Amino acid sequence: MGAPDAAVRRAEQLRRELREHDHRYYVLDDPSISDAEYDALLRELQALEAAHPELLTPDSPTQRVGGAPSAAFATVRHRVPMLSLNNCFSEAELAEFDRRVRETLGCARVDYVAEPKLDGLAVSLLYRDGRFVQGATRGDGETGEDVTANLRTIRALPLRLRGAPPPLLEVRGEVFLPHAGFRRMNEEATARGDKLYVNPRNAAAGSLRQLDPAVTATRPLSLYAYGLGHVEQWTMPRHHHEVLAQLRDWGFPVSPLIEVVSGVDGCLAYYARMQQRRAELAFDIDGVVYKLDDLAGREELGFVARAPRWAIAHKFPAEEAQTVLENVEFQVGRTGALTPVARLQPVFVGGATVSNATLHNMDEILRKDVRIGDTVIVRRAGDVIPEVKAVVLARRPPGARAVELPPCCPVCGGRVEKDQGEVIARCTNGLSCRAQLHAALLHFVSRRAMDIEGLGEKLLAQLIEREWVHTPADIYRLNVERLAELERMGEKSAQNLVDAIERSKQTTLERFLYALGIRDVGEATARDLVRHFGTLEALIAAAQADAPTAHADRDKARCPRLRAVPDVGPVVAAHISHFFVEPRNLEVIAALRDAGVHWPEAQAAREGPLSGKTLVLTGSLPGMTRDEARALIEAAGGKLAGSVSKKTDYVVAGESAGAKLAKAEQLGIPVIDLDGLKALLAARP
Repeated sequence: MGAPDAAVRRAEQLRRELREHDHRYYVLDDPSISDAEYDALLRELQALEAAHPELLTPDSPTQRVGGAPSAAFATVRHRVPMLSLNNCFSEAELAEFDRRVRETLGCARVDYVAEPKLDGLAVSLLYRDGRFVQGATRGDGETGEDVTANLRTIRALPLRLRGAPPPLLEVRGEVFLPHAGFRRMNEEATARGDKLYVNPRNAAAGSLRQLDPAVTATRPLSLYAYGLGHVEQWTMPRHHHEVLAQLRDWGFPVSPLIEVVSGVDGCLAYYARMQQRRAELAFDIDGVVYKLDDLAGREELGFVARAPRWAIAHKFPAEEAQTVLENVEFQVGRTGALTPVARLQPVFVGGATVSNATLHNMDEILRKDVRIGDTVIVRRAGDVIPEVKAVVLARRPPGARAVELPPCCPVCGGRVEKDQGEVIARCTNGLSCRAQLHAALLHFVSRRAMDIEGLGEKLLAQLIEREWVHTPADIYRLNVERLAELERMGEKSAQNLVDAIERSKQTTLERFLYALGIRDVGEATARDLVRHFGTLEALIAAAQADAPTAHADRDKARCPRLRAVPDVGPVVAAHISHFFVEPRNLEVIAALRDAGVHWPEAQAAREGPLSGKTLVLTGSLPGMTRDEARALIEAAGGKLAGSVSKKTDYVVAGESAGAKLAKAEQLGIPVIDLDGLKALLAARP
């Protein structure tokens, strides 16, 4: 038997009223009832739903209190990558950014949407038919953590949208902790005798990643929406400020401090206003963000690496403080580089308590005359790693000790060398050094390299500790029986990991080269090497042929075969040559190939059906990722560009194609779908 009609009507009325009050409080900043009156309405709805469970809906305001604790967070792949922003710190850098935007678009002046740069946690919010169904953290930009249950507890987040939103809507926003809430959390922590939270950002991040949503529900988190991700069946307006207005209409809180400004002058005036108001704001900001208002212009500008070309963050000046340098320790990185780290008396600077800071290298230590026991000035800007800026010589104690480079690696005891003309000292033990092995393996299995899902930092540490893995090739000898012995690794998890290792055997040559961790060889350089040499054998032959010259000349001025590759200079060429003449590295490569790691020869840089052709992708291709499409296009001799221009030969349009498609049609550039691309790839050169 269902609930009485009166209960059904009253529950729906209460839900409507509570949603309206949430909207007035968080979006309009104009509450019409007191907190006590709001709580009374909420308790009445809770009582109705408890008496008649069939009345409970997923988007009910009562569901913000959180569900059952989760043992771990699932991963969510973002439909549209959540890009990071490049930073600028001066008027000159901002002017250079504006110049690039204007020259690309062919405009004398452009408008930007300026907004405060919130010091919080970026999230993606997914709505189906107007109901909130999933929320995720930014993560690495491609995949994040599913924190849906925790996000539901944030009263500023609408669980059901107003008006008539698209059937599928992905909204981007920032979760943050206002100053008042941060103070309250620390007062409560003090009363309990718990450790205090360091700053609002860390407190917000920790609150959102609680395994128990009921804990998150007690944290006074808030949220501002700032943009869109993937949207279906909706006509995008021409300007970003119109998107923000629509977000408000749908019920999202949007920062009232956002403005449309014109040109560099408008940006700088806004920056000055926000810097002046920073201390009086109810939340932390560490700068401002400028985004091109014209959405079609954004499509044309595209992005570089993991950041858009149409937006930039203008950071506020760094904050500084004085403290005492108690010691200097040397950390060993993936390439064997020894980095001096200052151990400091804890000091609050730049919104965080700092006890460690970078000293960069020995040359910097000598230049600044840093000694143990000195009073030093620590500088911190936003999320940048704190650094020791200078020494307060007037406060140097008589017993201050000079910092010395250790002759042996602090991890493995191997010999430490510092080449003439180099600023970095390195451990020479390579993969025999545990510090280098752990970092090298972590890089090898990472998503952009061999992409072995499930093989993370803690699990790799266990494998190294048990001495099951000494080189990357040893990963491919692991089996379910052995892996099941590890902590928190049951038979099913072990099987999943073995399956992921097996899948990783099929890769691309550029991913393989990047995974090897050759110094200064990133994804772009790996791609250039593949395009130039075509095969691993040809690359190794060139590297070994260049080796005598590379090692004979300390200035690393030659390596003619490797330097014939675009953008490969003498230093990078020498690093590549050195890597491929080292017998141990060649043994690891041979062992990996013997274990079954392979790649299609079709990706080699030979003359192909797309030689000399430039293609642009827009929208999502069914059954094919952007990386896979890039590999096929480049293997066929083509080039993949990020924006449409008169030099574009083809635009490949998939589902939800955007402004690039419109520009291609405007310029008369041929537009093809996935079948058309496959036909081009299959054609004879």
